[in-house]
Parts: sequence; C-alpha cells; structure tokens
Amino acid sequence: MSSAHTWSIAKDQNLVSIPSEKDNHPSTEYPSPTNEFYMEHAQKLEEVRSVLKEVGEDTLEALLMIDAIQRLGIDYHFHGEIEVVLQRLHTKFNTVSDCHNNLYELALGFRLLRQEGYYVSADVFNNLKDTEGKIQEKLSEDIKGLMGLYEASQLCIKGEDILEEIGNFSSQLLNAWNTHNDHSQARIVRNTLGHPHHKSLAKFMAKSFLSDFQGTDGWVNVFRELAKMDFNVVKSIHQKEMLQLSKWWKDLGLAKELKFARNQPLKWYMWPLAVLPDPSLSEQRVELTKPISLVYIIDDIFDVHGTLDELTLFTEAVNRWEYAAVEQLPDYMKICFNALNGITNEISSKVYNDHGWNPMESLRKAWACLCNAFLVEAKWFADGHVPKADEYLKNGVISSGVHVVLVHMFFLLGHGITKRNVDVVDDFPEIISSVAKILRLWDDLGSAKDENQDGHDGSYLECYMKEKPGTSIENARCHVMHTISETWKSLNNECLAPNPFSTSFTKACLNVARMVPLMYSYDDNRCLPSLEEHMKSLVYESVSS
Repeated sequence: MSSAHTWSIAKDQNLVSIPSEKDNHPSTEYPSPTNEFYMEHAQKLEEVRSVLKEVGEDTLEALLMIDAIQRLGIDYHFHGEIEVVLQRLHTKFNTVSDCHNNLYELALGFRLLRQEGYYVSADVFNNLKDTEGKIQEKLSEDIKGLMGLYEASQLCIKGEDILEEIGNFSSQLLNAWNTHNDHSQARIVRNTLGHPHHKSLAKFMAKSFLSDFQGTDGWVNVFRELAKMDFNVVKSIHQKEMLQLSKWWKDLGLAKELKFARNQPLKWYMWPLAVLPDPSLSEQRVELTKPISLVYIIDDIFDVHGTLDELTLFTEAVNRWEYAAVEQLPDYMKICFNALNGITNEISSKVYNDHGWNPMESLRKAWACLCNAFLVEAKWFADGHVPKADEYLKNGVISSGVHVVLVHMFFLLGHGITKRNVDVVDDFPEIISSVAKILRLWDDLGSAKDENQDGHDGSYLECYMKEKPGTSIENARCHVMHTISETWKSLNNECLAPNPFSTSFTKACLNVARMVPLMYSYDDNRCLPSLEEHMKSLVYESVSS
C-alpha cells in the first residue's frame, strides 16, 4: 500500500471500498493462496512440529522455541506440543534449582508457565536479593535478563511484592540504559518497555518480532518461514470476513436510518479480529462483530440523540422485550430495537443448533443491564449530577458494554455451556468485570473523545477530581493508571486461579484487555493511528517469503 493513504479506520464508513488513485483504498478483489502454497504450508507445519517434539533437555532452548512461536502468532497450530513441553518444564522448574542460575531463563520460564495457567510462585525471584534484601546490583549489567524480568513482572498478582520490585528495578535500569544507546538492541528494549508481551497482542506485534527474530539455530529459519506463510493464509481469511460483514452491515440498513450514530464497521470488526486470533474461529468473529456494532449504536442513541423520556421508554422495552413496549417507541428506536431483536434471535438460534443451548434469556438479560446502566448515566447528565468516583465506576463497568460482548462470545465459542457456568457468566464474574474496568478507565483517560461522538457520557477523571478538590489532572491520571495496573493484577489472578471457563474464553478476555489501549489511543485529529497501521499490516499487506 502507498504510504500516502488518506483514509481512516475510524472515519471510513465501509469495511471494503473500491480503490481510487486519490485515496488508495484496498480493493474488494482478494487473491486466494494457491493449492501449491497450502501444500508447502502444510509441509512447514510438520517441520516445526517435529522440531518441537525433538527438543531435548535443554530448558532454555525449549523456552525460546515456545516464546518465538507465541510471538510469531503461530502457537494455535501447536497447543498439544507446547503443553507437553511446558508440563515437563513445570516439574523441573519447581524441583531443580540449577535452571534458576540463568537470569533470562528464570524470567522467561516463569512468564511462559504463568501465561499458560501454570502456577509458579514468585518466590523463585527471592534469590535475586542480596543480604540486605535489595536486588543485586550485578544484575544491572544483564540487559537481556532485565528485559526478561520486566516481562515476567507483568504477570504479577496482588501481594507479590517481589514482582513489583523487579518490575520497578528492571524498568528503571532499562530506561536509563536506553538513554545512552541508540542501535537495534535499544529499539528492542524500547519495544519491550512499551509493549510487554503479556499486555500486548501477539497478532499485532508479530511483524515487528519477525524482523528482529534472528539466530544461528537451524529451527529459527524454519519458524520464520512458517510465520511468513501463515501470515498470508490468515490475511486471506480476514479479507473474506470483511466482505461478509460489509454486505451484512449494508443490508442491515442502520447506517442509512440512524444517521446520527457512528458508522464504523471496520473499527468494530477489529475487536473480534484481535480477540479471537485462531483462524478457525472465522464464524465466531463475524457473529461477534454484530452485537459489538449494536453496543456502539445504542450508546450513541443514549449519548447524542435520545431525550430522557425516549431513553426511559427504550430501556423499558429492552427490559420487557415485548411487542407492546416496542410500539411506544419513536420510529428510530423501533428500527434499532428490531435490529437488536433480529441479531439476538439469529445468534441464539446459531448457538442452539451448534451447541444445544438456547442463550436467549442470557443475551436479553445482558442487553437490559447495559441499557439500565446507560439510562443511569443519562439521568445523571440530565440532573447535572456528578456522582462519586466509585459510584460512577461501578455503573461504568456495566455501561462499557464488555459484559454484553463477552456473554455473546462465551456462547459463540460453545465451551463448557452448563447451567452452573451460564449462571456465573450472567452474574458478571471477576474475569469479565476486571476487563470492563480496564476498558472504562482507559476510555475515560483518552486524550480525545471518539471520532464522531460528542456526547454526554461522563468521565471517571471528572468525578475523581470533583470528589478530591485541588487534585491536578496529572495526579488524577496517575491515579487512573495505578488503578488500571491494580486491575490487571486481579485479571492475572483470575487467569491463574481455577475457574469454570475454557482456555479459549480466558485468553479472549485477556485479549480484550490487551486491545483496549489501541482502541482508545486517539491523536489530536481524533484518529487511531496505531490501530490503523496494525489493521493495514494484517489485512492488506503481504509478507514476502
């Protein structure tokens, strides 16, 4: 693609547009990989699988392989092989002390095991302290080890003081080292500090890692070749999904009928693209985009268009979900409710046919909770009421829309659908509320409001500063960032502690939290430049073999 593009992921109204010389839009015509390509791709898969199966007792090499596979975004091919290696490493990690002599190996092993749900005590880092209880100064010379420590510290849960210490220790030293160095290693260090693996999306960081992924080991080249081929396979899948969604959005007609609302299907599709990276989940990505689009549309109805009386009627209609209640609505709200009802019925039917459970009651309940929370905010604004920060945040985690989306995702994935688990999901469990809190706080921290929305939806910062007179905006923002960091600890704990959810659902929840900073990093032009670059890279650009 030309670097002179002028379109925006936020302002472009279509998922796929006909290209022109002026704006250089991507074409609707996407070539599919050939049969020969797929045969070569399958051969590379087997080569990497063989390498993984043959890795011997060299713990560090095994860890490096798994880390590379995950960072390249090709780990979905090798869940079984990775599990075998990590089970062996977990046993060794807890019983053999000599694997802790290498700082990078210790940090990498800790992170990889915790990322996959294996509990490893943070006490393994206690031997990094000297007799006075301070982290040994000699560690400051091991840059790679410090990067590993910083990455490991991102998996901290509440009460793990040693991980807090090594996180602060490593970040201070790495930042100081970076100010005196300006070469490829410094760029990698900056990347680690800015985008630690646990809080980033491998899908969006893979190309950057690929360019830095060098080595003399024979397996490195095999991994690189597979990653490049895989990138082009996955790109083709995403292009087809975009065409499907473009047609669906046009046929739905909401953009034509509700001109006051946001019209950004490409942006909305980026959520499922990031959250469900496994290429086999194509249908789930397409279906999940539909309720996400309705969250944005209904948010605009409440924030930028509806009167308080109309919003009260709409909320009542969603709570009752009855024809008589819908009849009382103005036409534009009837159109929205009919779209909501149609999408809910379609998804419920699909889940029932695929997994034998009708989620209708859960989905309707989730939409009702969302509208109730939206209405609370609308009443606050109408009354000129600024709530206490905690009161705002308690309602804000619901009005974030995260619960609605993750309830849909739980049913679309179809793993572990039992009466008990459905009750847990309906009740806004901690794994969902943590993600919602992270999103709400990041949203309110944003330097600019959404591109096409100048609504009245309040702000945690505003509530916090009114509650604490004299607090500067800088201190308020620091408080929010600290709260986000603490909430990440709760989310980490949920992913480590036994829970009723599948690995795919748990990782998808993590991916929502990872996606949040990209979705709310607006520039002065109310655009999302980082997200746009990632999207173009994933969907429109090829990787040469």
